[in-house]
Amino acid sequence: MTVLLDSPIPNPTYRGKVRDIYDLGERMLIVVTDRISAFDVILPTGIPDKGKVLSQMSAWWFEQTDAVVPNHFIRLADGTAADELPFELPAELVGRSTIVKKAKRVDAECLVRGYLTGSVWAEYAKYGTADGVRLEKGMVENQPLYEPLFTASTKADEGHDEPMTFSDLVQEVGPQDAQILRLRSLALYNFAAGFAREKGIIIADTKFEFGYVDGELTVIDEILTPDCSRFWDAATYKGGGQQPSFDKQYVRDWLANSGWNKEPPAPELPQDVVDGTAARYKEAYKRLTGKEVV
Repeated sequence: MTVLLDSPIPNPTYRGKVRDIYDLGERMLIVVTDRISAFDVILPTGIPDKGKVLSQMSAWWFEQTDAVVPNHFIRLADGTAADELPFELPAELVGRSTIVKKAKRVDAECLVRGYLTGSVWAEYAKYGTADGVRLEKGMVENQPLYEPLFTASTKADEGHDEPMTFSDLVQEVGPQDAQILRLRSLALYNFAAGFAREKGIIIADTKFEFGYVDGELTVIDEILTPDCSRFWDAATYKGGGQQPSFDKQYVRDWLANSGWNKEPPAPELPQDVVDGTAARYKEAYKRLTGKEVV
């Protein structure tokens, strides 16, 4: 079953672009649907089993990085009495639902870029900078940066996210917590990028969300999935052009060539793009974890 527009449990406390969230008191239940967004717009076509990939990959990464940065993960929900949910978890939501600690979300997204790609490549090509940082001349598209670059953006529930300077982030959370966000984001990226490279995947960039759990800045939501990261095939990587990927760049590329103006409503995705995206997500999960999505 593709859990596309709504989960079978009604009345979520919060509905995001991809996730339906239910308040459980001190905990929350996060149900990851098969909705997909691009350019900050929810598409009318879902990707089968995408929610399972995101839930199970995030759970796996939370466990791998628990000693690096604190996270809000408790366990994947399986619908048993041990979950102590105030409602019965439908069978189709097993594998795509997570029980987590409640957090007060930081209204900023933390991005780490290891390669000159996407919007920073467009900026560099025009100005010679990446998120305002002057880079050396003569760099090519998708070239690795000398060191990973931390940046931030607004967290918009609707519409487009906007870039934030580090000073903006300081205004949002204060100087000490802004520095913690930077250091913890870089620590997560560096750990994951090294691990993934050994599995044949380059993590070109990624984004994290954080929240306060008992006053501690904690990574929340999802981490290091094909929805929030660029995953490239290390075996075929070559700087200077487009890279075969295991993420939603495949969807972005189709949308960019469709003539769509990046404003709602978005066009329906053709079946070959749906199938190709689903296969890429599952391949990324298998390469990283050594397991199949269940």
